[in-house]
Amino acid sequence: MQSRLVALAAALLLSTGGVYAQQSAKKNSAAPAAQPAPAPTQPQADGAPAQQAGWVVRCTSVSRDAPLECAMEQNAVLTKTGQTIVLINIRIAPETRTPVALLQLPLGLNLPIGAKLQVDEGKTVDLQIQTCENRGCYASTPIAADLLGALRSGKQLKVSFQNMAKETIAIPMPLGDFAAAYDKIK
Repeated sequence: MQSRLVALAAALLLSTGGVYAQQSAKKNSAAPAAQPAPAPTQPQADGAPAQQAGWVVRCTSVSRDAPLECAMEQNAVLTKTGQTIVLINIRIAPETRTPVALLQLPLGLNLPIGAKLQVDEGKTVDLQIQTCENRGCYASTPIAADLLGALRSGKQLKVSFQNMAKETIAIPMPLGDFAAAYDKIK
């Protein structure tokens, strides 16, 4: 059933390219509250709207006396089903003070190929899929200075991967408010 759902999601993405970034957050809170989604921006072939939202900053602490740890994330979700296709979480590693990205991808991937990140038409960054569990597959990478610069000034991050049929799926993630969100977590 899960593989059929992922295949359906991949087919939907390939035919329409329609996803939206869902945003839910309340800054400086361990229990984020949902915010309303923005107005529809683009109709899909099936008539369901596709929506885009920006990067969300979340800060949590293990106790009242502990320092806040902040991260930013963006979530691409299928409009019709609410299924997460890509979730990107970026945090500053406390031990190195460098940004690290964690990506959650759907199940049903061609694992040996991994995933790729590309800002606008720049060079691609290859990611190895590290593990999979019932919510999806995961990849993690430190963000090099050149990639961080591209993310801060770019318009769109493209996350791509292959499904089991070896079809490439590319998910666009807007970067319009990336720099402002990153400044809040660094």
